Amino acid sequence: MLMYKINFIKTFAMVAALTVCSFSQGFAQKKLDTTFLNQQLKDAILQIKVLAKNTPEHMLPRSFNVGKSIHSESGWWTSGFYPGTLLYLYEYAKDPELLALAKQKLKLLEKEQFNETTHDLGFMLYCSFGNMMRITGDTATYKPILLTGAKSLATRYSPITKTIRSWDFDNFPVIIDNMMNLEFLTAAARLGGNSQFRDIAVTHANTTMKEHYRKDMSCYHVVDYNPKDGTVIKKKTNQGAFDESAWARGQAWGLYGYAMMYRETGDKKYLKFANQIAKYMLNHVNMPNDLIPYWDFDAPNLPDSNKYAPYRTNRDASTAALMASAFIEMSTQVKGKLAKQYLNVAETILKNLSSIAYKATYGSNGGFLLKHSVGSIPHDSEIDVPLTYADYYYVEALLRYKRLLDGKKVID
Repeated sequence: MLMYKINFIKTFAMVAALTVCSFSQGFAQKKLDTTFLNQQLKDAILQIKVLAKNTPEHMLPRSFNVGKSIHSESGWWTSGFYPGTLLYLYEYAKDPELLALAKQKLKLLEKEQFNETTHDLGFMLYCSFGNMMRITGDTATYKPILLTGAKSLATRYSPITKTIRSWDFDNFPVIIDNMMNLEFLTAAARLGGNSQFRDIAVTHANTTMKEHYRKDMSCYHVVDYNPKDGTVIKKKTNQGAFDESAWARGQAWGLYGYAMMYRETGDKKYLKFANQIAKYMLNHVNMPNDLIPYWDFDAPNLPDSNKYAPYRTNRDASTAALMASAFIEMSTQVKGKLAKQYLNVAETILKNLSSIAYKATYGSNGGFLLKHSVGSIPHDSEIDVPLTYADYYYVEALLRYKRLLDGKKVID
């Protein structure tokens, strides 16, 4: 109990430091108001229309680097985030242009409902078609697509490993990112799909709790199973600094994923687990004061994280956006000082992401909203660039916070 109090005081002091200090970007503000939220969302609408102009009709935006827009086809794992962001912003502004842009991209994505070669169908279909159905209420059009997609995702589940396979190489690799696709399965079960969809999601989450996490509540990126007997062959990384390191976005995938699993199931063990992940992340010695994490908590040659720095090429805004969205939801799942702490963390992250240090000015950055994300440093891929999923979770977090201000449930 004493250790928890010490850790809480440390984290709260780190957040409070931003309140009492005065930085050039205006990080001193602690509480966010409607004016701030509306400004960020209106800026996002203007900027995403720039992105729309830079995106070929038959492609989906992925990133922007050295003056060049980078796009993907519908089969790439990030394909659902851009239409999802358009739909979030349409939900806010009711701008018909945003809805039309989203519908055009959904036509490209529709065939992915039959894709059994990827575990990322939650990202690809639920962030896009799921939001479309929720916002428009058109179940006749979108429910069949979602149920077919969930069926395709479920084909990757193994009752032997008790997990959903991530990649089609190695033995039976499972990555922590896969936690994010479980919401798709639980939602599909609620929509009247196979009840086994929910069972698969719960079983996968439970196996991941057991095999992916270390005693300190950091997680491995990859666990490779033996498909014949379910034993673990190796625990390793693909995008982190080294096998035993804490790849930052992986920690955020887990945080968000287990908070989501608590919401979806009501099982308090998932909330307890998410709280333990949060404690690890927020109390890490290498968490920067502005709460925008470095790409890996254990990466070598990090700057002095106890001092404020506007940004570095190895910061990851996508991790921060995920954290902000997750902590807003978690602030409604817990009570008292912990709820206040979580909301303070989310407020600090959103304020900093919305500053000139991380938020792109109108017309720049290829039309993407946020700067300074990291895809995979070990693969020399997408380093210090905008990423479509960073924008998605940033807008999601803004909308979740706005719902709090409006006295509504964070999740509709």
